[in-house]
Amino acid sequence: MSPRILRAGLITLKLLLPLAALGYAGTLALMYGTQERLIFPGTPLAADYHFEFDRDQRFEELRVPVPGATLDALHFMQDKPRGLVFFVHGNAGNLATWTTGIDFYRRINYDLFIFDYRGYGKSTGHIESEDQLVADVRAAWDSIAPRYHDLPIIIQGRSLGTGLAARLARDVDPRLLVLVSPYTSLAALGKRQYPLVPAWLNRYPMRTDALIGDIQCPILLVHGTADSLIPFTESEHLKGLARSPIELLAIAGAGHTDRSSAYLDGLAARLIAAGGG
Repeated sequence: MSPRILRAGLITLKLLLPLAALGYAGTLALMYGTQERLIFPGTPLAADYHFEFDRDQRFEELRVPVPGATLDALHFMQDKPRGLVFFVHGNAGNLATWTTGIDFYRRINYDLFIFDYRGYGKSTGHIESEDQLVADVRAAWDSIAPRYHDLPIIIQGRSLGTGLAARLARDVDPRLLVLVSPYTSLAALGKRQYPLVPAWLNRYPMRTDALIGDIQCPILLVHGTADSLIPFTESEHLKGLARSPIELLAIAGAGHTDRSSAYLDGLAARLIAAGGG
């Protein structure tokens, strides 16, 4: 290669590197400012949306006041329930989509309480921080838990909601904590999926791994062995960090959203046992 060509190449590289760095920095800035939309892509519902369920399913729609917003919640009731399942859902959809499987809880005679995050469904406001999310989940708990002071309450988290469910369980000590497709932390999960993005960019670390050792109640982990979104190894790692009684229910061959008979039957048996059989 001639010196002239080499010199031209170096000059071109010198010009392109700052542009590449600028583009990378711009991408990071965009991700930092829009990560709520990436992590919490909830679907809103019209304020006058009317929930409809089977005629023999009793339920009430509740409003949970939180600073600067109102959370929409649904409370499904049985005549003589074993207890209550307090459900913290995943990052997609809203109450209209997350209540398609409520018959499962009716069949095992549990009341169910489920709510939407800010900006999801009919909930108002916007998600702004992890601390805000944690406070909102606690407000939802405080709105319903006193009604069940003489019955067992089970906290169940699904996918993204597992980190919030674990944090709540550490603080309120329910009868049982159920984590379906949990993660060690959103920060670690994001690092694996986006290795070029620095960890400090994530304002929602959701460190389940850092708090699971402080949870006092029994824990049930449920995870599909073929989960490609949140790997099964996440549950294996969490199991090793827990100090309270913990069980890992592995659903062979199941992906992230599969609801096989092995999953439903296994979960039902453990919820029934937690409610006194």
